[in-house]
Amino acid sequence: MSEPAIIRPDKQTFLAEENPFEAMMERFDHAAKLLNLDPGLYKVLRNPEKQIIVSVPIVRDNGEVEVYTGYRVLYNTSRGPAKGGIRFDLNVTLEEVTALAAWMTWKCALVNIPFGGSKGGVVCDPSAMSMAELERVTRRYTSGIIETLGPDSDVPAPDVNTNERVMAWIMDTYSMHHRHTVTAVVTGKPVAMGGSLGRREATGRGCMIVTREALAQLGMSIVGAKVAVQGFGNVGSIAAELMAQAGATIVAVSDKSTALHNPHGLDVPDMMRWVREKRQLAGYPKGETITHDQVLTVDCDVLIPAATENVISRKNAPHIKAKIICEGANGPTSAAADKILEDKGVFVIPDILANAGGVTVSYFEWVQDRGGYFWDEETVNRRLESIMVRSFSEVMAMAARHKVANRVASYMLAIDRVAAMHRLRGMYA
Repeated sequence: MSEPAIIRPDKQTFLAEENPFEAMMERFDHAAKLLNLDPGLYKVLRNPEKQIIVSVPIVRDNGEVEVYTGYRVLYNTSRGPAKGGIRFDLNVTLEEVTALAAWMTWKCALVNIPFGGSKGGVVCDPSAMSMAELERVTRRYTSGIIETLGPDSDVPAPDVNTNERVMAWIMDTYSMHHRHTVTAVVTGKPVAMGGSLGRREATGRGCMIVTREALAQLGMSIVGAKVAVQGFGNVGSIAAELMAQAGATIVAVSDKSTALHNPHGLDVPDMMRWVREKRQLAGYPKGETITHDQVLTVDCDVLIPAATENVISRKNAPHIKAKIICEGANGPTSAAADKILEDKGVFVIPDILANAGGVTVSYFEWVQDRGGYFWDEETVNRRLESIMVRSFSEVMAMAARHKVANRVASYMLAIDRVAAMHRLRGMYA
């Protein structure tokens, strides 16, 4: 059997660091080679099923017409409906959305929930829009991709610069077109509209659970562990809060406005109150101000990058002191940095495992909506913990069996599950 055409890291380092799709696919290629993946399946899994580009025209509050560009990519739906967030950001590109849709495919397979992967976005600046303009963009974008949406086909969720309110507009727009209420078409909705208890905290909670498991794997305890969190948004702040509650010491945090350090521990609940009031960390008085780069290299046991892609690169990876990196964000570590961290012996909990708590509870929300029966928060959290602990254990077993890094093991496990579904279903012609 001939091998797939693998992209070689030494020839693609620059490309992989610049292009999020190729960065993700470099990891895919490595795992596919180790799995001895059939060349035909390799071609299928390396290509998205569907890429949609839509124009999103709206009338602004001042009467002027503006036209935005929207994307929706369904990467693979062999295991179930596509699942993935929608982001509103000026930096949205088709390549980024495709990479994130692929990540969602592997993430859902890794935690073994019956979803495929998708992602979407609109190229816009929500901070420059009124609430009414944001609603118009959301509804027009939804109508533009409505043929692909549905509880059995494609289920969006919040992402960068989108939230419960945006999901409510999407659900309402879809429901109005279908002439009846369809709660299961989106997740991350307000609880009053069929959202799930525990959904807001799910990604951060998942990070805490797998970090606790990783510390135990290394013979350490979460009690007294020193933790640095880069990104104090929903994921980072919740992860910090839950880890502090479990006994960890949060020594550094950052958001876009500033970075703070206190080797004796920062008061996370107090910082969260400050951010709710001020909308940013800047000005918080109970910590030493450091640079954003220093948060990544501060003396700590655990580093949680929970902001954006490629913040850990070949430039700063050699200076990281953390024993464990828990990737709360999607793609925070560049492909070039992977080898450096592996050589340093850093225990990396890869993004497709570390931040899978969010999609897991989104799955719970979809199940509850479809069944019309809702669980209490204790049940949600207990079932989330069960899935995260099981998935961590499966990745560790795969890594040990094949003597590979955790990221490679995660991709191997996920790709093997998606490939197995394709083998069972066969090729429709």
